[in-house]
Amino acid sequence: MAFLAAASGFFSCSEAALFSVRPDQLRRLGREGRRSRAVVELLSDPERLLTAILFWNLMINIAYFALSSVVSIQFQKDGRPAEAGVVAVGAVLAIILFSEMLPKTIGVTGPRSVSTLVSLPLAASVRLLDPVAPVFGTVMRALKRVFLPGFQPEPYLQVQDLERAISLSTADQELAALEHSALQEIVQLSEQTAEELMRPRRHYQQFAPPVHLDDLGGRLTRSGYVLVSEPDSDEIARAIPVKHLWSVPRQHLEEFAVDVVYVPWCASVAVVFGELQRQRSEVAAVINEHGETVGIVTLEDLLETIFLSDSTRSGRLLERTAIQPLWEGGWRVTGMTGIRRLARELGLETPDTKSTTVGGVLQEELQRIPEEGDRVSWGQVEFHVVEVTDDGTLLVEMTLTGLLEDGV
Repeated sequence: MAFLAAASGFFSCSEAALFSVRPDQLRRLGREGRRSRAVVELLSDPERLLTAILFWNLMINIAYFALSSVVSIQFQKDGRPAEAGVVAVGAVLAIILFSEMLPKTIGVTGPRSVSTLVSLPLAASVRLLDPVAPVFGTVMRALKRVFLPGFQPEPYLQVQDLERAISLSTADQELAALEHSALQEIVQLSEQTAEELMRPRRHYQQFAPPVHLDDLGGRLTRSGYVLVSEPDSDEIARAIPVKHLWSVPRQHLEEFAVDVVYVPWCASVAVVFGELQRQRSEVAAVINEHGETVGIVTLEDLLETIFLSDSTRSGRLLERTAIQPLWEGGWRVTGMTGIRRLARELGLETPDTKSTTVGGVLQEELQRIPEEGDRVSWGQVEFHVVEVTDDGTLLVEMTLTGLLEDGV
């Protein structure tokens, strides 16, 4: 019984540990030894893993209680009912405390080290169940057809359903407004492209391997990541969050970097977010139609876009307001201000264009790099380039054309 209790505790501890491993811990485990890689392999198919754990735990517990029943019955036959009661109650308490509560607490407390420790025997037990696993799947599908013949997956939630859920979830109007704003930004992720959100190349720093901590010069990077390029090119290959630098050695930081995700410039931000989650990465390299890296999108950029209602690319990269009112019908904007944002916030009808930013529109209309003093009439507005900084940043005054004609 002690052996069976210990075996049950092993599977309980394994379940708690493996399913408590954080994504960043899992990425590091994938670059370590055999036991660590076994953890990554097990968690790559969580349904298979959980089925095996629950199966073996159930079999062990059945055997455990069968033995305890035999012992208890034997005491009854020997005319020792008190001992029979102690065995029955003690067996239940023992398996609860020493096979469930204590092992699960240990697993949750140290998921990374415990997962590595149990990975190889657990992997063997999972493979041992693989030959009969299809039988369980067949039985489950048969039971669904018998007892739940009309079961249908729930339809996807509509935006109206989510808005109603938010309004009913809290009586705090301020909190509801923040939740509603976040919901709107999440929905708009499918409308924005990676090109609209990305950090252009001149707004981040990259390093060629080998990369050492001293290369940073004691300063944080502008992007929040140490971006590592390919050894023989300037294309970004890996990234390591600056927040993790405390846990890595001072030399050869590239060995601790995580592969970036590659996305086309025209991909929606929702697709970029999905790829980052799927590949467990925090940085996406945006490439153009020639396969060249033109910018990056970071997980922090995405989260700021969702949860900060006034977050703009100009604010993040230039520390400037994207759209600053100057007078009635006049605004100052930056070259990287999005055309979609202009149309949404100012209620403008914009002409069809392939460009996504004010700077792109100016280049498209001028057929050259904009210079200070350039004026461009475009749809309902006129753009006047008032400043071009050394790094190519544009500051533009934008005025409604109708107001100019009226002498305002």
